[in-house]
Amino acid sequence: MILARWSIDARFGHKQTVIEFMIKWQKEIGSTIGWSETRIITGSVGARESTIQAEILLKNLAELDASWDKLATNAAHKQWGKDLEPFIVSGTPRWEVFRIVADSASLAK
Repeated sequence: MILARWSIDARFGHKQTVIEFMIKWQKEIGSTIGWSETRIITGSVGARESTIQAEILLKNLAELDASWDKLATNAAHKQWGKDLEPFIVSGTPRWEVFRIVADSASLAK
């Protein structure tokens, strides 16, 4: 299993708008490419308060790559990005991918 994390920073005063964009994206676009295990988090203590992250739980890198291929041809995703742009800090979007080596079920054994 992997955890793919997409991170972006909101412009000052626009954090809630960016959160709403992220939620809308997951409902309207993310769900259509198979991203069913997701969560959206935001900076609180020890992290930038302007940071919003989407975390997606996937089987492997191949599943992530296949979903990115679908996004590349998705017109709604392209428009969503254009609509979001005025509310984010340019240059802050980034992906991080983590391998899950243990979870609560395996740790409880």
